[in-house]
Amino acid sequence: MRIVIAEDDPLLREGLALLLHAEGLDVVATTDNPADFLAAVDKYEPDTAVVDVRMPPTHTDEGIVAAVEARRRRPGLAVLVLSAYVEQAFATDLLGSGSARLGYLLKERVGRVAEFMEALNRVADGGTAIDPEVVAQLLTRTRADSGLERLSPREREVLALMAEGWGNGAIAERLVVTDGAVHKHIRSIFAKLQLAPDDSADRRVTAVLRYLEEARR
Repeated sequence: MRIVIAEDDPLLREGLALLLHAEGLDVVATTDNPADFLAAVDKYEPDTAVVDVRMPPTHTDEGIVAAVEARRRRPGLAVLVLSAYVEQAFATDLLGSGSARLGYLLKERVGRVAEFMEALNRVADGGTAIDPEVVAQLLTRTRADSGLERLSPREREVLALMAEGWGNGAIAERLVVTDGAVHKHIRSIFAKLQLAPDDSADRRVTAVLRYLEEARR
């Protein structure tokens, strides 16, 4: 895996590089601003990028904008975005560009090496990794008429794990239920959200994005 890091905090940037090197991964470039990050993406053609949400010059949304542009320039680029705290609008903006090979993680997870590497590998393998705290805050802020009131507590748990990027087998293991039970809950979620059974994979992404988008309203 070839990785580019975009992080303006020098300690975190170098710490990430050392961690990834120790895990046997190839960090081809580290940058501290959006322009250099995009130049590195063009030059090194990485498989994965780790990007801070807030970078110079304004420290607002430069990281998100750069991540979206990097994926436009290099389709299929896996991007794991890091943020100091939950920023709902940025999370939904990023996922709105397509959820495959994308992750949104709070920086505190970096210190939990196993969790961070699990999220990075999941994103690199084509999945989605959303920080559990991001999911929790977004779900609790949804409007009463969004369809959430129709979901049972267990269905909410299943949806939260779906939003974190877990597959049916992993969800079953975490909730200590059968794969069949998880499949039944997901079908019920789709029905209650009135998602047509055209394509199960698309419905799964649509269910997550609907929650994230309605959370920002």
